[in-house]
Amino acid sequence: MANDDELDDLLDELDSQGDLETSQQVLSIRMESRRYGKPVTIIEGFDLNTDEIKATASELKGSLGTGGTVDDDRIELQGDHRDRVPELLRDHGFDVQE
Repeated sequence: MANDDELDDLLDELDSQGDLETSQQVLSIRMESRRYGKPVTIIEGFDLNTDEIKATASELKGSLGTGGTVDDDRIELQGDHRDRVPELLRDHGFDVQE
């Protein structure tokens, strides 16, 4: 049983380091107009692997009720969400440049 406690302690330590890495990333948010003038919110500056970026994108899409994708290590969300995205990203531990 002592082994399980050591493993839990190690996992907690690794998770705390992951949170530190997340908070050290400074993300930028901008909006572009695409075909037919449709707005797209672009979030850049991630220093995560693609799976972690996709997981973050999925959580944002669910929270905002919108579609989107991950392209070139950036998240693209359908619509102009510059007002809500910074708060959602800060809730996930990211630093957002405004």
